[in-house]
Amino acid sequence: MTEQAIQAKKASRVLAALSTEVKNEALIHVADQLEAKYEAILKANEADLQKGREKGYDDAYMDRLSLSKNRVFSFAGGLRKVAGLPDPVGEVSSSWTLENGLDVEAVRVPLGVIGMIYEARPNVTVDAAGLALKSGNAVVLKGGSSALSSNKAIVNVIHEALDETAIPKEAVQFIESTDRSAVNELLTMKEHIDVIIPRGGGSLIKTVVENATVPVLETGVGNCHLYIDAEADVEKALAILVNAKTDRPAVCNALETAIIHQDWLNEHKDALIETLLTHNIAVHGDDTAVKTIPHAIPATEEDWANEYLSLDLAVKVVSGLDDAIDHINEYGTNHSEAIVTENKQTARTFMTQVDAAALYHNASTRFTDGEALGFGAEIGISTQKLHARGPVGLPSLTTIKYIMSGDGQVR
Repeated sequence: MTEQAIQAKKASRVLAALSTEVKNEALIHVADQLEAKYEAILKANEADLQKGREKGYDDAYMDRLSLSKNRVFSFAGGLRKVAGLPDPVGEVSSSWTLENGLDVEAVRVPLGVIGMIYEARPNVTVDAAGLALKSGNAVVLKGGSSALSSNKAIVNVIHEALDETAIPKEAVQFIESTDRSAVNELLTMKEHIDVIIPRGGGSLIKTVVENATVPVLETGVGNCHLYIDAEADVEKALAILVNAKTDRPAVCNALETAIIHQDWLNEHKDALIETLLTHNIAVHGDDTAVKTIPHAIPATEEDWANEYLSLDLAVKVVSGLDDAIDHINEYGTNHSEAIVTENKQTARTFMTQVDAAALYHNASTRFTDGEALGFGAEIGISTQKLHARGPVGLPSLTTIKYIMSGDGQVR
């Protein structure tokens, strides 16, 4: 692992000097090769899926682990989108001249070497590699053991493709060890790794944050809420609820808790009940919700904090906006929160007082995604407040270098 990290560091210096055109050509070539060799990737993925079935992984986990031709072509397409995005490297974010004539520029430069620790999702291997390379960074990938065969097959394709470009294949390192000590070793490689990005469940993120000596760009789990206000349009509210809950229940931007104004519920309970039953949404509700929704079961304290990643939904009934905001700020994970209302002032108050990386007015939380928001792809959704927040795309994978130019000035 140490040798891999050293190789990545050397490769990062080569990468930092490459032009945007060279990097783009390499990414497009990698995308072409992923599509051309998708059958080998799917064969490796089937081996992982079979092991998952034998171990009894739940449906949400198997969904995150599973690849198909469409999913392979989708993440290959994501690479092409990344290639088409503006390159942040070399961008002058600000400049000024001091009174003594010294010119100052703040220029975007790569972070260096990114350590990526993630679970289940093989698509992250491609997204992380593509975003890292475009932003001039090398990447050391540590995927979960459940996706080992899939990840190895994907990295093999990436390496073979990079061998035919100006980007050294050593810029993408993959750690095959499934030993837990490998993660701990990666977390303490301050000499070779510039930042660690964890992507996965709460326990993984907690382990990384608590044990890393390398700086961490923290991504988070998604206990996402939808507040249906008294002045919410019923068609918009139900359509957003269904999309946010059922489109892909196993992802971090899926809805986990619906908070409903009592007045809206009283008026539209029949439509809500029919919608929930039609889409097989299981309800864990507070006392009012249980009395109103026939198939609801009583919610526990755990339900309000739970990231179900399934068709389960916690439902809380409130008397007003303040109660909804208080509940979200107590149980939310600072990921994605939404409000449905036709009252613009209510929406503004919600946006101002709710603490989250992404906020929505009359739209689904499912848009908290790098591709959906125009990033091409993302390494994860940052729920912290320093350096980067929200989808971690190209600009978030760079830092600032100050460049000064003078004519003999001394202090």
